Amino acid sequence: MKNLLLVMLLSLMNMSMGFAHPPTNEQKIIDLSKEKWEWMADKNVFALNTLFDQKSMFVHMGGSWGKQQELNVIESGGIHYKQADIHDVSVQIIDNTAILLNRITLLAVVGGREVTNNFMVTEVYVNKGENWILGSLSFTKLLE
Repeated sequence: MKNLLLVMLLSLMNMSMGFAHPPTNEQKIIDLSKEKWEWMADKNVFALNTLFDQKSMFVHMGGSWGKQQELNVIESGGIHYKQADIHDVSVQIIDNTAILLNRITLLAVVGGREVTNNFMVTEVYVNKGENWILGSLSFTKLLE
């Protein structure tokens, strides 16, 4: 009888561990940011066009601009975000706004030259209905 109860208890524990908990909003933002880096590396402007808000702003070492210019730069290869190695990430959510900080090493091709830089990247996402969209992306070069 004890063995039967033990087996049932262990079975119940395994079943409860098998149920996935829905991701938190913080985890959704982290996953979305990671996916964004992949889309940028792949020059997937279709997916990025959906992610970037119409009024989104982008701040780079060489200037700042809006959504359409960022998409044009990515599509043309003016900046090719080849690989972003993410070292640290944090997310703070304030009402319907999420602020994500990434410390990354970015391998990119800029003006035909391959460069590697360490950045702190600030990404601001806004929740619109069921979707999080990117409102701003800013690069701050680190002196490491």
